[in-house]
Parts: sequence; C-alpha cells; structure tokens
Amino acid sequence: MNLNLRNAIIQNVTGNTQDELKDTIVDAIQNGEEKMLPGLGVLFEVIWQNASPEDQQEMLSTLENGLKR
Repeated sequence: MNLNLRNAIIQNVTGNTQDELKDTIVDAIQNGEEKMLPGLGVLFEVIWQNASPEDQQEMLSTLENGLKR
C-alpha cells in the first residue's frame, strides 16, 4: 500500500468521535466494496499498534474463531 494512501486515510479520520469511527467501519463493511478494504486495513493497523499484548491475543482469538468453518 502506498504510504500516501495510509497517511490520507489516517488524516481523514483523525479527530473523529467514536460514533463517527464506528459509522465509518460499519459503512465500509456493509458496503462490501473492495476499494474500502485498504481503509479498514489502515484502521486495523492503528488498533493493533496501540493494543496491549493481551488485547492483540484477544483479537487473534476472535479472528481465529471467526474464520472457523
């Protein structure tokens, strides 16, 4: 991913409230458009980088359970 795209996405949501961030995430998921995936990836990157090791482990468990068939 282009670094400029990452910065643009972060700049676009910096200062948003939790409700605005949730709306952004929910809209991207419900929309289902491929072009929204990089934005969700950048948001996840921010979450991951700011999470404790325990929170990261919980996210991995949630992801693993969500991917089970």
